[in-house]
Amino acid sequence: MANTEKTKKSIGKKILKWVSIVVLLLVIAVISIPIIFKDKIVVMVTNTINNNINATVTFKEANLSLLKNFPSLNLTVNDLAVANKEPFVGDTLFNAKELSLALNITELFKKSDETLAIKNITTKEGDINIIFDKEGNGNFDIAKTTKETTTSSDESSFSLNIDGYELEDINFNYLDRSTNTKLSIDSIYHTGVGNFAEDVFNLDTKTTGFVSFDLDNTNYLSKVKISLDAVLGIDLKNSKYTFKENTGYINQLPLEFDGFIQLVGNNQVYDLNFKTPTSSFKNALALLPKQYAGNLESIKTEGNFEVNGFVKGTLSDNTIPAFDIAIISKNALFKYADLPKSVTNINIDTKIVNKTGLIKDTYVSIDQFNFKIDEDVFSTNGNVRNITTNPRINIAAKGTINLANIGKVYPAPVKQALAGVLKADITTNFDMNSVEKANYQNIKNAGEVTVSGFKYEGTDVANTFFINKAKVTFNTNAIKLNEFEAKTGTSDLSINGNLDNFYGFIFKDEVLKGNFLLNSNNLKVADFIAADESTETKETTTATSTSTLKIPAFLDVKFTANAKKVAYDNINLTNVSGDLYIHNETVDLKNLKSDIFGGNIAMNGNVSTKGKTASFKMDLNLSKLNIGESFGALDMLKSIAPIAKTIEGKMNSTITISGNLNEDMTPNLKTISGDLLGQLLDTKLKVSNSKMLTTLSDKVSFLDISKLNLHEATGLFSFKDGQVTVKPIKLNYQDIGMQVSGKHGFDQTMNYDIVFDIPVKYLGADVTNLIAKLTAKDAASIKSVPVKGTLTGSFGSPNFSSNIKDATANLVKDLVEKQKNALLNQGKDKLKDLIGIDTKKDSTKQEDVKDKVTDKVKDVLGGLFGKKKTTKKEE
Repeated sequence: MANTEKTKKSIGKKILKWVSIVVLLLVIAVISIPIIFKDKIVVMVTNTINNNINATVTFKEANLSLLKNFPSLNLTVNDLAVANKEPFVGDTLFNAKELSLALNITELFKKSDETLAIKNITTKEGDINIIFDKEGNGNFDIAKTTKETTTSSDESSFSLNIDGYELEDINFNYLDRSTNTKLSIDSIYHTGVGNFAEDVFNLDTKTTGFVSFDLDNTNYLSKVKISLDAVLGIDLKNSKYTFKENTGYINQLPLEFDGFIQLVGNNQVYDLNFKTPTSSFKNALALLPKQYAGNLESIKTEGNFEVNGFVKGTLSDNTIPAFDIAIISKNALFKYADLPKSVTNINIDTKIVNKTGLIKDTYVSIDQFNFKIDEDVFSTNGNVRNITTNPRINIAAKGTINLANIGKVYPAPVKQALAGVLKADITTNFDMNSVEKANYQNIKNAGEVTVSGFKYEGTDVANTFFINKAKVTFNTNAIKLNEFEAKTGTSDLSINGNLDNFYGFIFKDEVLKGNFLLNSNNLKVADFIAADESTETKETTTATSTSTLKIPAFLDVKFTANAKKVAYDNINLTNVSGDLYIHNETVDLKNLKSDIFGGNIAMNGNVSTKGKTASFKMDLNLSKLNIGESFGALDMLKSIAPIAKTIEGKMNSTITISGNLNEDMTPNLKTISGDLLGQLLDTKLKVSNSKMLTTLSDKVSFLDISKLNLHEATGLFSFKDGQVTVKPIKLNYQDIGMQVSGKHGFDQTMNYDIVFDIPVKYLGADVTNLIAKLTAKDAASIKSVPVKGTLTGSFGSPNFSSNIKDATANLVKDLVEKQKNALLNQGKDKLKDLIGIDTKKDSTKQEDVKDKVTDKVKDVLGGLFGKKKTTKKEE
């Protein structure tokens, strides 16, 4: 018995020992095999790719693992890209962040030139791009054709005996450049499980994605959610794929499919039927995206809604399968549980049909579409034919819609409730060739649309917008706006006119053209510019900014405008008239006239919001404007001529100006440039309003600035980059001439030159006595003295200086010299009597002569510049 126990223990130890060894070997193998065989597998993958496709394949790295899909071997290729060669150079057929292949471990022991048997394929975060060029070539046709690949299927480089595959976040894009057709399925998640080793098997699939479809630059579907869970019967020998158990969804609308698709040569044969599995009217609302459909669980419905049809025939280069898709609803209604009203009497009878298999014979027929809300009934019918050649559209609509009821019957995601009543009774019949060639005489329109009591509130408008009434009449040649009366804030608008190419605007993305008359009693620009409020959490600071007014790019319209009052910023205009031409994100102003600031203004120019920064360019003609009001209210004029605030009276002016606009559409003073030519009329100065003028008055004793003659004074101001250049301006004070010129900045700094032409009579008796002793000819040549002054600093802190001392000294010296020359022949004693100096003294006394001349100068003009003197001692 003891021996038996020892034997069992010995056997147990041996089993444990061998199990430990096997586990250790497996761990070593799991770690070492991927390292040992990685390079070999990479070579095999590279050879397989290069031997089979005509494209440029790149990948960042390849990793081998036994842990990911144990006991299978997992090969992962990162950042894979398959780029096309001619004739699709620059296009990418396929790319993926990650591509994983599951292989049997026995594949490790094949030679590098042998094929790989793949069990499972997974790809993540990639794109598949299928492109046909205008000649019908496809970028997916990249397989190399050789004798070896065509003689025997047994020599294929891949053995795709897979039992499953998976796509995670893949985007599929289809583009046919010959027909400008685009189909995309974004964010595809798809799995397929089946035994691909068999010729006939079932493939269990699950698919979700978002479909978009465009044809000839027109979008028909945009990110419509689809899903399909389907068991497909796969017949590889006959290339036939049959729908078995399946449920599909378009948004939330369920659909079931029955039938098959088969590949026959280069063609595809379709025999499919589809239908909604239920007939509830909820199916109609389920077609809407979930965020717009509301809570379908709580909705009450009556009546039916069915979608059914078939697709049967051959898809080839010349034909498409025939199809008939019907959308039917009879006497239906719906009501959301949390909304007060319902939509009743819903009838829909719509068909999308092609009976011949020729794509040009496809047509859409809306035989009936009507509904009722309260007592308001709306109905429409029509058809669209020749869709691919020359689409012909025939539509009629009639009825009434109370816009206030929309939010009461349907949970529309509208922040603000609508109000107003829309009435329509219109018919239209036209073909797209007539629209494209502008043969509008072929367009048959009739009827009218009216809107009354319309009200809209929202963050995109500054104030509630009211349309009291609007009426649009449709006829063959044009669409006429018979009346349009609206109010917003304190502003009112009345517009009527014609739209000339409404169909080109709707169907061809052309600009909207028209001619209108615009009248207003009161128009305030701020009423049309919304304020964007952004609150910052920092110290509960709230910042409010004004959104930029953008002139629509789609408008090409002309307005003949008349407005009794217009308010722009802090400017009030009256009796405004002129022409406005809106085009290319620009408003041209022509012959615009207005009464303003006690006078009137005429302007021509433009305002443009094209580009990142709005700009303007204007030619202004100002007539008899009140100077104080205009320069006080307009920062632009205030910066160009700051001195104007001291002037009372009227002015005429012409201004040429251009620059950029701020977000509130006022001029950005840092960017403006141009010229201002102004003439003063019946004006006077208020010296106390200017520090510069009071300084000048204090420094120049003979000048009473308030009595300066400004009548018809003319000045030319040129401005650019924040600097204003003032061309010489001639002024008169009694019989003293003045000339002012120089520069100043918008920052109020200045540098001005003032030249005074001072008559000699103001220089005192001593000077006039000197002149009286000259010859008549010399005395006549000395009537005035030019004195130069400079004003620097700023308008708020000015500095004044002049060359008066030098000018006076030069004058006295000149008079002395003239007298010396005149009396030279009369002897030195006469010269001594004239200036009171003993000329017979020694030459060492000449310095005394200079000093006495200087003293004489000081005595003559000591009080002309500087503070006014009251006594000789103060001098």
